[in-house]
Amino acid sequence: MARAESVAGGPGAGSRSEVGARIRALREARGLSLSALAAQAGIGKGSLSELETGRRNPTLDTLYAVATPLGVPLAALLDDHDGAAVGDAGVVATRVRVVHDAEHTTEVYLLRLAPGVERRSPAHPAGVEEQLVVLSGSGVVEHGDGPVPVGPGAHIRFAADRPHAYRADPDAALEAVNVIVTPAPRV
Repeated sequence: MARAESVAGGPGAGSRSEVGARIRALREARGLSLSALAAQAGIGKGSLSELETGRRNPTLDTLYAVATPLGVPLAALLDDHDGAAVGDAGVVATRVRVVHDAEHTTEVYLLRLAPGVERRSPAHPAGVEEQLVVLSGSGVVEHGDGPVPVGPGAHIRFAADRPHAYRADPDAALEAVNVIVTPAPRV
């Protein structure tokens, strides 16, 4: 399994200060202290402070960890335009499209995992569903129903409100379309 290192940003990801400002604004709008969000996200308070002030690039793992307790999709933390990319060592997620309607936010990403790399995702908020359509390569998707081998053309759909993972086989990169559907918050 590859270890998360620095983030990417990549073309269109926005500056780290913009991402940090989004995190801070969402945290403050929810009345959360820096300590409370850090604890809920399972990251250090100092790390979260550095993210919010733009002194640290977030990893994909960190963005997912922060998005979950904030109750927002990953797209809310990235630039609001297609082409925004974020990644960790061996993993890059490029935003293809985000659609908001009264009932859902649907995020579409092109997901690339280098050979042998695993992307573990914490549970998303209740009701979130993911779909993965494999374009090339092969690997395994782990979710509540156990590990499922996937290859070109495979389509898998599952409840993402529990931990899940994608893993590329050791001999080939895995490229897939990842669709995440998040129900709109109820007011």
